[in-house]
Amino acid sequence: PFNAPEIMVADLAPLLLELTAWGVSDVNSLTWMESPPPGALAQARTLLTELEALDESGRITASGKAMVALPAHPRLAHMMVKAKAWNATALACDIAALLSERDLLRGIAGEQACDFALRIEALHAHRCNGAAGARAFGADPHACSMVERVAKQWRHLLGHTHAPQNDYDESLVGRLLALAYPDRIAQRRDGEGGRYRLANGRGAHLDGRCGLRNADYLLATDLDGAGEESRIRLAAPLALADLQAALPTRITTQEVVRWDDRTAAIVAQREQRLGALVLSRSPLAAPAKERVVAALLGAIHAMGLEVLPWTSAARELQARVVSLRLWCPEEGLPDLSNQWLLGHLDAWLAPWLDNITRRDHLARLDLHAILLAQLEWQQQRRLDEGAPTHLVVPSGSHKRLEYTPGQSPVLAVKLQELFGLADTPRVAWGRIPVTLHLLSPAQRPIQVTQDLKGFWERTYSEVRKELKGRYPRHPWPDDPWNAVPTARAKPRGS
Repeated sequence: PFNAPEIMVADLAPLLLELTAWGVSDVNSLTWMESPPPGALAQARTLLTELEALDESGRITASGKAMVALPAHPRLAHMMVKAKAWNATALACDIAALLSERDLLRGIAGEQACDFALRIEALHAHRCNGAAGARAFGADPHACSMVERVAKQWRHLLGHTHAPQNDYDESLVGRLLALAYPDRIAQRRDGEGGRYRLANGRGAHLDGRCGLRNADYLLATDLDGAGEESRIRLAAPLALADLQAALPTRITTQEVVRWDDRTAAIVAQREQRLGALVLSRSPLAAPAKERVVAALLGAIHAMGLEVLPWTSAARELQARVVSLRLWCPEEGLPDLSNQWLLGHLDAWLAPWLDNITRRDHLARLDLHAILLAQLEWQQQRRLDEGAPTHLVVPSGSHKRLEYTPGQSPVLAVKLQELFGLADTPRVAWGRIPVTLHLLSPAQRPIQVTQDLKGFWERTYSEVRKELKGRYPRHPWPDDPWNAVPTARAKPRGS
């Protein structure tokens, strides 16, 4: 057994920043005992770009060079370098020291245990009143001294000679932390106290006893990544206006057209976003038609074809086309199977979706006409020839054929209407025999067959014996070959 090499598990952002400052553009050009993991390197590069230490080409920036000079993680170095613009260098150094050293309030419980600002107050109390001031907040005086020493070193490196002030702008705490942890900005989920979404898209939650659990925005400085959601162990409240002031270049405005499952309708909005967080929304008056159609098609694909207004005529047409395409591929009929239709909505359905923005609007669609439009005129004619909707039986009746893809079509017809017919009817220009459901006068199946001739020869006599007494008003001739086919019963009294 052995421990994993540190390079395999460490945060590589400090290493990558150092190497880039040295002029190393390709990390893999160096000789390593263990090469840095590509995924961890990619994460490090993304973070350094977000912290403005590297440009989009991966070259070090002026801000990145200033960050390298500080013996701190790039997150904290970025915060301290940028704090000068807000005259908050001393406060930034205090925050960085608090985050890099042992927690002053380790072991404290209660509503304020998760509040980062309480650590700043304890440090300032120690700076003013020594150990007594620290203990008044439940802080460890020795830990306070360590934090103060580190903060002083960083102030010195930054050339900040002014003595730190105890009266500070509380809104600056959230702003400064946002510079260090832009990916850990947390937005409270609607109606869910204590549950948040982070700017990086992950979920997070606060313990029920934390006094910050109803804040709309937080900066999570310490996360426990166990479980489905991270637990926020330490955080600072953050006002939306301060967030917008801290990261103006990272906030984008997007026009969003999407399907809303709750209202079953298209929603078009202009959104102000920070990563995965939506900071504000406003209605979008005239969304592009193609974006509305794309969102609608996505919703239909997710809900399935059954959300469309299928009629029996549309399903019958689909079954006829799919069946004839299977029986006679040389006809070149289009694929109208459910699988193809669902996978190619943009090809056959999109042109018919003008002015449809809600689920109930789908009822306007004429699916039979839409499917029929997929066939050219010649193909429609061949469909009627090869897979007709009805057959004329010897009695003169037009009987509907029922099509099921992969099976022979079914013709349900009263036995008496087929007197004199020897051969089983066929479709697809004689290739496919029809499955006959021979019915009694009460429309109940007597026999299912594709061999009508065999039925007359071997089975009819038995059927005649069984049903003649039950249905005396209907003809049961001894010779069905020469009997007159009829759909009617004998007149009463005859």
